[in-house]
Amino acid sequence: MTAAPRPRRRRDTPPPRTGGSEAEVLRGFLDYLRDSVAAKVEGAPEPEVRTAGVPSGTHLLGLLSHLTSVERSLFLGERVADWPATFHAAPKDGVAEVVDRYREAVAEANRVLDTCADLGAPVPRPRPEDPAPSLRWALTHMIEETGRHAGHADILRELIDSSTGR
Repeated sequence: MTAAPRPRRRRDTPPPRTGGSEAEVLRGFLDYLRDSVAAKVEGAPEPEVRTAGVPSGTHLLGLLSHLTSVERSLFLGERVADWPATFHAAPKDGVAEVVDRYREAVAEANRVLDTCADLGAPVPRPRPEDPAPSLRWALTHMIEETGRHAGHADILRELIDSSTGR
């Protein structure tokens, strides 16, 4: 009798030990989740990375594409006309392109966040007439959004190739 293959398991990365300020804790956890979700997509095989793993049609590339749009909207003030469309990666985009686009959006968002000292102040907007949430709300929402989709990515990646871990 042959033993079933063991799932591929990455070593879990523990939550960050951040500084004591509220901003350091929020940004530390957000960056932790950002890295986790990007790592779930990196190295995922084609075409499975864009194949729906659940009846809703959700797939790994779509999740990361969506999170890229949320980062750009929330922290960079970019307008999104069709939120459901953000869950789809372009057919020409492979894993590397989608991950690179996400990491660039995160880097741009972090450059904006680096200029913000007051968590109660609105997130800076390129068009000052556009309404903006407080930095505290934006960081908390992005943690919630990224964490939610990181959990989805965990399940989808395990369905693809049995890869688990953060």
